[in-house]
Amino acid sequence: MRPSTRLSAALAVAAVAATALTISTATAENKYDPGVTDNQIKIGNIMPYSGPASAYGVIGQFEAAYFKHVNDEGGINGHKINFITYDDSYSPPKAVEDARRLVEGDQVFMIFNSLGTPSNTAIQRYMNEKKVPQLFVATGATKWNDPKDFPWTMGWQPNYQTEAHIYASYILQTKPDAKIAVLYQNDDYGRDYLKGLVEGLGSHANMIVAKEGYDVSEPTVDSHVVNLQASGANVFVDVATPKFAAQSIVKAYDLNWHPLFILNNVSASVGSVLKPAGLDKAQGIISAAYLEDPTDPEWKNDADMKEWSAFMDKYLPNGDKTDASNVYAYAITRTVVHVLKQCGNDLTRDNLMKQAANLKNYNPGLLLPGITINTSPSNFAPIKQLQLIRFAGNSWERFGPVHSGQLGS
Repeated sequence: MRPSTRLSAALAVAAVAATALTISTATAENKYDPGVTDNQIKIGNIMPYSGPASAYGVIGQFEAAYFKHVNDEGGINGHKINFITYDDSYSPPKAVEDARRLVEGDQVFMIFNSLGTPSNTAIQRYMNEKKVPQLFVATGATKWNDPKDFPWTMGWQPNYQTEAHIYASYILQTKPDAKIAVLYQNDDYGRDYLKGLVEGLGSHANMIVAKEGYDVSEPTVDSHVVNLQASGANVFVDVATPKFAAQSIVKAYDLNWHPLFILNNVSASVGSVLKPAGLDKAQGIISAAYLEDPTDPEWKNDADMKEWSAFMDKYLPNGDKTDASNVYAYAITRTVVHVLKQCGNDLTRDNLMKQAANLKNYNPGLLLPGITINTSPSNFAPIKQLQLIRFAGNSWERFGPVHSGQLGS
């Protein structure tokens, strides 16, 4: 009997150990923070579906459609995406309300791709105090690359100062007699571009002969464009969101003012800016790009563009394929899906930021050749390169090398 008893005891101990190991392994394999369950990941989002920047609302609509596609394919490691998006009307106080509602009420895992420099600035400190990821914000302000002071906030697109450096370099190389007039949105977004332009011009910053800042509450920027044209400038740097960019294109044309026209990337959409303004009025405008242009015949047979187009046909059949915001939304949403897949079952906020800061030469699709996403714990600026483009006919044409923003690069 004693050997049998010993065997039974040994088996019992082994069973207990095996059970403990199973529990321990399961616990190790499934680490969840608020917003995550065995079958769901809650992702929050803030978009200007109304207000002066409502043209960007299509980004949120696309993201909702893409997450539906992800769910139709089985989700991310078995987790379906619950995408909760609110309208802040491009108003910072409303963005604060929406962020609190998402974090404290809906208890989302993260806020992804919230749009606008003013809105993201308003919630940045709150998000970092709460230690909730403010991931891949939809703004190129330089401040999003500050992992030391704001480790829970990360940008995605090239920053505005880098872009402005590229324009400054182009002006210096092609327009030595430049007299520059700048229209800019009078907030952190516009001032970031202006700072980059001044820095990029360096000792030639006195080329800027006129500056006009507009407020988003203004119904039109026409009077600002009139003032800039009166300065005698032969270069017009237009730092405006879509509504005001379209207005400025029209007004410059109506004034018969034909300077070297440089338009910031965030408004370089054929569908939401150039078409409303009139393609005939946009000929020759210069901008910079890091994504493929859906109106450019060059990408007609590109595999990524075909995949994007098929997605649009199935999930957004009424979407505008000439609107660059739909290309942007595709690339950035695929990036966050990639990061979530890298997390495995360690779906903690800390690991999410760790994985977001560990992207090596990643291409989500539709990035221009030579441009990839790279991050590290000390580098929260995923995309750092752009290429100059010129509008001709019905689409943008690329020219020159891929730039990283340093003068002469």
